[in-house]
Amino acid sequence: MTPQAFPVVHAVTDSGAVLHGNFLERASGIMRALGPRGALHLRSSRASAKQLHELATLLSLVQKSTGCWLIVNDRVDIAAAVGARGAQLASHSLAIAEARIVAPDLPLGASIHSVAEALKAESEGASWCVAGTVFETPSHVGRAPARIEFIEQVAAAVKIPIIAIGGITPEDVAALRRAGAYGVATIRGADWDRGHGASADEDKLMRTRLPVTTDAGFAEPVTRYISAYDSESGSDRDDHPDGERVTPGAGAE
Repeated sequence: MTPQAFPVVHAVTDSGAVLHGNFLERASGIMRALGPRGALHLRSSRASAKQLHELATLLSLVQKSTGCWLIVNDRVDIAAAVGARGAQLASHSLAIAEARIVAPDLPLGASIHSVAEALKAESEGASWCVAGTVFETPSHVGRAPARIEFIEQVAAAVKIPIIAIGGITPEDVAALRRAGAYGVATIRGADWDRGHGASADEDKLMRTRLPVTTDAGFAEPVTRYISAYDSESGSDRDDHPDGERVTPGAGAE
């Protein structure tokens, strides 16, 4: 495999949005907007294995044309079958060693919520970790957020790239980068609800969501994270340069 820079902005799908009729159009637009510097995490607890496979198959074509990584959450078998560039493992997923049996060459990420989990993930061969929850979100109401200090602690403990997640806005990117985050992940910032009406339950949830602002010049709100990342990367800073972290290899085409 040819080494390739790991994405810095990760758009994670809304579990319900995956089942809406315009999902492929939305996902494709986000992948085109992010390009090689971004990743789309296909994640849904409501979709069947067949539905996820069909969606992943189509999104793998967008991956080829845009360079944006397709990362399938939990379903390592589907990620390997469609040629996704990686799979994201959570606490309910296969262990990394078990996932390696299914897909020995597929880069694997681990979702972590403590320094101990980050150390364990790195020791077992995770290529990156998604660390959170950094700020409180509607899906984690009541959980004490880890805040930016947590990212600092993880960055001091492991060498693999750290992707911060949880209530992150573009305005938070600079502080997270200074804390040692390689990149950021967002669900609400991708504006998955654009183009379809919300159900009563979804509408209740949306009232608690962080506002998504589409600035002039940003056709996709998620590209504001790329802009914020570039702004911070261009500043004079001497903390945690990208070159000090291990970069995951590219997945299969």
